[in-house]
Amino acid sequence: MMSKHGKKRKLVGPWRDIHGAIWLIGLGILFWKDWFWPGIIILIGLSAILEAVIMLYAPQSYEEEGQAGTPLPTATPVAAAPNPPPPTAEHSLELLPSICPKCGGPIRGHEVKWTGPQSADCPFCGSNLPMGK
Repeated sequence: MMSKHGKKRKLVGPWRDIHGAIWLIGLGILFWKDWFWPGIIILIGLSAILEAVIMLYAPQSYEEEGQAGTPLPTATPVAAAPNPPPPTAEHSLELLPSICPKCGGPIRGHEVKWTGPQSADCPFCGSNLPMGK
């Protein structure tokens, strides 16, 4: 998607997978039922509607790219905390949930933002993750 400033944005995380799945399933149905025309127009419309819904309800699922395709640095908030410590032996990776209960994103120990020895934030939505017992 191009903005008026020429910067591209692309989907990241599970939303990119959902968008790709809709295209694969849609194309499969079009070829299976031989509805290629005007079915491709309907599939493009559904794709555009999905992107608009994602932009409305999950704007954090997009990241901007520069002209050469390299990601631009994102601005950090003024009240941002210092970088959390990297996972160490004191971080309990086995207590992390497999998916975020708020946004449904996959949770991996090396991607979460550790805020304490047994406290981490989701890398997708930033919500605090409940630790298991």
